[in-house]
Amino acid sequence: KLPKLIVLLGPTTSGKTEWSLRLAKAFGGEVISADSRQVYKKMNIGTAKAIGEWRWNGLRKMYFVDDVPHHMLDILDPGKIFTVADYRDKAIKYSKLIRKNGHVPFVVGGTGLYISSFIDNWDIPHVSAHKKLRKSLGEKSNEDLYKLLQTLDPVSSERIDPKNKRRLVRALEVCIFTGEPFSKQRKKGKQLFSTLQIGIVVNRDELHERIERRVEQMMQRGLLEEVRALVKQKYGWHLSSMNGVGYRQFQGYFEGIDTLDHVIYLLKRDTRRFARRQMTWFRRDKRIFWCKTYEEAEKLVKEFLIIDNKN
Repeated sequence: KLPKLIVLLGPTTSGKTEWSLRLAKAFGGEVISADSRQVYKKMNIGTAKAIGEWRWNGLRKMYFVDDVPHHMLDILDPGKIFTVADYRDKAIKYSKLIRKNGHVPFVVGGTGLYISSFIDNWDIPHVSAHKKLRKSLGEKSNEDLYKLLQTLDPVSSERIDPKNKRRLVRALEVCIFTGEPFSKQRKKGKQLFSTLQIGIVVNRDELHERIERRVEQMMQRGLLEEVRALVKQKYGWHLSSMNGVGYRQFQGYFEGIDTLDHVIYLLKRDTRRFARRQMTWFRRDKRIFWCKTYEEAEKLVKEFLIIDNKN
């Protein structure tokens, strides 16, 4: 009998935060974030991080959003490296801890790579970052890096955004130092949890409208000032934290070669493209139950946990 956990996933702006808070309150749950950007401190607006607070819960501090405990959120300095293997290890740890405390773990986010590595317990090689190699690769263009990855690991090249330099460099780094394609090293391990995966369905036009509104709201809330503060603290554009959607689009503006209006255009365009890539990833997994309404999701969770109790 495996311990049970629930995954709530979907593209950006699909409403994961709202649904997850309602579900967690209804079923005594705690949230484990599966968002590769929200893990960073000082990056709140551009990552659409839920507003919360750190407070003591027993012997340790935890991040609470609307009184619901959250893990893997707002924990890392933007200058630090956080790998998929790091995420998998910590997510497993927190899931077991939540179950031990008699609560239900809800894994919530849109980073498909994180979710897959965790629920399928990937056996991921722990390849440390190599500064010299990264510097050498970082001097190459995205186009050159992508062509090299196509040669060394065609499978990974199909899964990685050609514009995401951080992920291109990481995949090449693993290939070079292990002598094997990165894609062949992600092997499923022993199943640790019984998992219910729920995906949120949002009409394409509505999703695009939500993205438009979110970007405009982010700018009104002070996204420009947030990015300016990060730049002043010497967080470079090469960092994984600064290379994501919501931040890298500002590089041209701060280098004096782009207008703010064009930055906003890029933010909206790249967020739409990001949402499309998220859905491409999720559609590969036939285990996901897709829901149009919260009530559908709540029913699935209830049935899943009732079966657990009967057993």
